[in-house]
Amino acid sequence: MDANRKEADRWFRQGERDLESARNSCRSGDFEWACFQAQQSAERVLKALLYARGHRKVLTHSVFELTGEIGRFEASFAVLKADAKRLDGVYITTRYPDSIAGNLTPSEYFDREDAEACIRSAASICEMAGRTLKG
Repeated sequence: MDANRKEADRWFRQGERDLESARNSCRSGDFEWACFQAQQSAERVLKALLYARGHRKVLTHSVFELTGEIGRFEASFAVLKADAKRLDGVYITTRYPDSIAGNLTPSEYFDREDAEACIRSAASICEMAGRTLKG
Protein backbone atom coordinates (compact mmCIF):
# COMPACT_ATOMS: atom_id res chain seq x y z
CA MET A 1 0.00 0.00 0.00
CA ASP A 2 1.50 3.34 -0.99
CA ALA A 3 1.90 6.26 1.43
CA ASN A 4 -1.11 8.21 0.09
CA ARG A 5 -3.36 5.19 0.39
CA LYS A 6 -2.19 4.61 3.98
CA GLU A 7 -2.89 8.22 4.83
CA ALA A 8 -6.32 7.98 3.19
CA ASP A 9 -7.10 4.89 5.24
CA ARG A 10 -6.06 6.63 8.45
CA TRP A 11 -8.28 9.64 7.76
CA PHE A 12 -11.19 7.43 6.76
CA ARG A 13 -10.97 5.33 9.95
CA GLN A 14 -11.01 8.48 12.08
CA GLY A 15 -13.97 9.84 10.11
CA GLU A 16 -15.91 6.65 10.80
CA ARG A 17 -15.04 6.92 14.50
CA ASP A 18 -16.19 10.55 14.54
CA LEU A 19 -19.57 9.47 13.17
CA GLU A 20 -19.94 6.92 15.95
CA SER A 21 -18.95 9.59 18.48
CA ALA A 22 -21.64 11.89 17.03
CA ARG A 23 -24.23 9.17 17.57
CA ASN A 24 -23.02 8.70 21.15
CA SER A 25 -23.18 12.44 21.81
CA CYS A 26 -26.70 12.60 20.42
CA ARG A 27 -27.79 9.73 22.68
CA SER A 28 -26.36 11.54 25.70
CA GLY A 29 -28.06 14.85 24.82
CA ASP A 30 -24.94 16.72 23.73
CA PHE A 31 -26.58 17.88 20.53
CA GLU A 32 -24.20 20.69 19.57
CA TRP A 33 -21.28 18.33 20.00
CA ALA A 34 -23.03 15.67 17.90
CA CYS A 35 -23.46 18.22 15.11
CA PHE A 36 -19.79 19.20 15.25
CA GLN A 37 -18.61 15.59 15.32
CA ALA A 38 -20.83 14.80 12.32
CA GLN A 39 -19.20 17.67 10.42
CA GLN A 40 -15.76 16.41 11.37
CA SER A 41 -16.68 12.91 10.23
CA ALA A 42 -17.70 14.10 6.78
CA GLU A 43 -14.69 16.38 6.44
CA ARG A 44 -12.28 13.59 7.30
CA VAL A 45 -13.72 10.92 5.01
CA LEU A 46 -13.78 13.38 2.12
CA LYS A 47 -10.17 14.33 2.78
CA ALA A 48 -9.41 10.60 2.76
CA LEU A 49 -10.70 10.43 -0.82
CA LEU A 50 -8.46 13.29 -1.87
CA TYR A 51 -5.42 11.74 -0.19
CA ALA A 52 -6.17 8.48 -2.01
CA ARG A 53 -6.10 10.47 -5.26
CA GLY A 54 -2.63 11.83 -4.52
CA HIS A 55 -3.29 15.11 -2.72
CA ARG A 56 -0.65 15.87 -0.11
CA LYS A 57 -2.42 18.43 2.12
CA VAL A 58 -6.04 19.51 2.08
CA LEU A 59 -6.47 22.74 3.99
CA THR A 60 -10.17 23.53 3.79
CA HIS A 61 -12.74 22.60 6.45
CA SER A 62 -15.67 23.11 4.08
CA VAL A 63 -17.53 19.89 3.38
CA PHE A 64 -19.23 21.63 0.46
CA GLU A 65 -15.89 22.61 -1.05
CA LEU A 66 -14.53 19.10 -0.55
CA THR A 67 -17.54 17.49 -2.26
CA GLY A 68 -17.07 19.92 -5.15
CA GLU A 69 -13.42 18.98 -5.51
CA ILE A 70 -14.25 15.27 -5.40
CA GLY A 71 -17.05 15.89 -7.90
CA ARG A 72 -14.36 16.63 -10.48
CA PHE A 73 -13.53 12.91 -10.61
CA GLU A 74 -16.67 11.38 -9.03
CA ALA A 75 -19.77 13.05 -10.46
CA SER A 76 -22.03 11.07 -8.12
CA PHE A 77 -20.97 13.31 -5.22
CA ALA A 78 -23.20 16.09 -6.57
CA VAL A 79 -26.14 14.44 -4.76
CA LEU A 80 -24.46 15.31 -1.45
CA LYS A 81 -24.73 19.07 -1.96
CA ALA A 82 -27.50 19.64 0.60
CA ASP A 83 -25.79 17.39 3.15
CA ALA A 84 -22.52 19.26 2.68
CA LYS A 85 -24.22 22.63 3.14
CA ARG A 86 -25.99 21.45 6.29
CA LEU A 87 -22.68 20.38 7.82
CA ASP A 88 -20.88 23.56 6.78
CA GLY A 89 -23.68 25.48 8.49
CA VAL A 90 -22.85 24.01 11.89
CA TYR A 91 -19.05 24.15 11.70
CA ILE A 92 -18.66 27.59 13.30
CA THR A 93 -21.89 27.82 15.30
CA THR A 94 -21.24 24.60 17.23
CA ARG A 95 -17.75 25.71 18.21
CA TYR A 96 -18.04 29.33 19.29
CA PRO A 97 -20.61 30.72 21.77
CA ASP A 98 -20.40 34.17 20.19
CA SER A 99 -21.36 32.87 16.75
CA ILE A 100 -25.05 32.66 17.67
CA ALA A 101 -27.13 35.83 17.76
CA GLY A 102 -28.45 36.75 21.17
CA ASN A 103 -27.29 35.26 24.43
CA LEU A 104 -27.62 31.54 23.67
CA THR A 105 -24.74 29.08 23.74
CA PRO A 106 -24.41 26.27 21.19
CA SER A 107 -25.60 23.80 23.85
CA GLU A 108 -28.79 25.83 24.27
CA TYR A 109 -29.32 26.43 20.55
CA PHE A 110 -28.92 22.99 18.97
CA ASP A 111 -31.45 20.23 19.62
CA ARG A 112 -31.98 16.54 18.86
CA GLU A 113 -33.52 17.29 15.47
CA ASP A 114 -30.42 19.25 14.43
CA ALA A 115 -28.09 16.50 15.64
CA GLU A 116 -30.02 13.73 13.91
CA ALA A 117 -30.08 15.67 10.63
CA CYS A 118 -26.32 16.25 10.80
CA ILE A 119 -25.70 12.61 11.61
CA ARG A 120 -27.82 11.51 8.63
CA SER A 121 -25.89 13.89 6.38
CA ALA A 122 -22.53 12.65 7.63
CA ALA A 123 -23.64 9.02 7.32
CA SER A 124 -24.61 9.58 3.67
CA ILE A 125 -21.23 11.15 2.96
CA CYS A 126 -19.34 8.40 4.81
CA GLU A 127 -21.22 5.69 2.96
CA MET A 128 -20.52 7.17 -0.46
CA ALA A 129 -16.90 7.91 0.42
CA GLY A 130 -16.43 4.34 1.65
CA ARG A 131 -17.84 2.87 -1.56
CA THR A 132 -15.62 5.15 -3.61
CA LEU A 133 -12.48 4.25 -1.65
CA LYS A 134 -13.18 0.54 -1.98
CA GLY A 135 -14.18 0.81 -5.63
